[in-house]
Amino acid sequence: MTTVTTSVASPRTAPVLERVTGGLLLGFVGALQISIAIAQILLAAMCVAWIALRIQDRTRPAAPPFFVPLLAFGGLTLVSAAFSVDPVASLIDSKQLLLLAIVPAVYDIARGSRASTVVDVIISVGAASAVFGIVQYGLLHYDNLGQRPQGTLTHYMTYSGVLMLAICVATSRLVFGTRDRIWPALIMPALVVALALTFTRNAWIGGCVAVGLLFVLKDFRLTALLPVILAALFVMAPDGLVNRLTSTFDAQDPANQDRFAMIEIGARIVADRPVTGVGPNMVPEVYDQYRPDYAVNAVNPHLHNVALQIAAERGLPALAAWVWFVVSLVGALFRMFRQAPASQGGTRPDQRRVLTAAALASTAAMLAAGLFEYNFGDSEFLMLFLVLITLPFAASRQADASTDHT
Repeated sequence: MTTVTTSVASPRTAPVLERVTGGLLLGFVGALQISIAIAQILLAAMCVAWIALRIQDRTRPAAPPFFVPLLAFGGLTLVSAAFSVDPVASLIDSKQLLLLAIVPAVYDIARGSRASTVVDVIISVGAASAVFGIVQYGLLHYDNLGQRPQGTLTHYMTYSGVLMLAICVATSRLVFGTRDRIWPALIMPALVVALALTFTRNAWIGGCVAVGLLFVLKDFRLTALLPVILAALFVMAPDGLVNRLTSTFDAQDPANQDRFAMIEIGARIVADRPVTGVGPNMVPEVYDQYRPDYAVNAVNPHLHNVALQIAAERGLPALAAWVWFVVSLVGALFRMFRQAPASQGGTRPDQRRVLTAAALASTAAMLAAGLFEYNFGDSEFLMLFLVLITLPFAASRQADASTDHT
């Protein structure tokens, strides 16, 4: 398989450090659905241990093919920050680019069968997070738009986003796995109910698109189940959730009106600054200059659309790099899914298909939900997303670096 750089074969010199690095990866992935602070600490420790391991093994980092456009996106983000309306603030905000290091780190650490262990952690922690969200709704009065379930995370949007990704992973194992399907089947109702109770329409749409894609990949006839499932949820849902769902199609809904205004604002910004945009995190600073009279909110933190937000704050070249990343990723994943080799990297064929399907579903969910929310800019969501899209590539590698010549 093609990688960005080639690894120089050498024997493992620090098996204890390798185990520590693997443990830090599992801890980091688990913490993503619990606490951003803990996740960032574990991520930093994991990267330090991983770099030390690379130095001791005298090997260079490698990454999947889609990492090249991601690096281009990062470079163009820095260019945008340099030409920002407030360069210092934009450069500080660009620290999120450090999260891109997750890709080569996971690609190396989660190689072979270890990738499936990461999935086990994501599903199990997702189940606990879902149960906590349900408790918040049922017992702690997180049952309205003013106070929605958010798990142990900082915001209901973040919570719904990571639940959506957990559903992608659990459904992939249910649909494509040949073993280990009992646990995902048991916790799937909790994941779906918790996501529904967040009142977050973009995540509902993303989850439905992702599950629909998985059904199509397995057997197109399974898509007939999707409307049945949605109808059952609609019938059983409380009135508040039903009203929230129907408001999606109401052009007079204030939130919908404000999104139309944000489209106009984004288009005006791009027209004025097409090459570099206004700079990372600068949309709120110029919002009032472009705000039409019919806009509902005086200001918004972002434009609630991934492509529009990237174009407005980072420019059209950065948007082109992001589109390149998505196309490169989806193309590589579909090729891996179709090949489905008998065995590779020490991972069972069904597990490799589960991982690839989960990555495809996560990408579809991100794109669909991203039409209505800037989820690509949410650190917790982005970190989990980067892990999930890297896992199938990591699984295709040999678990022992001494035999890895990719």
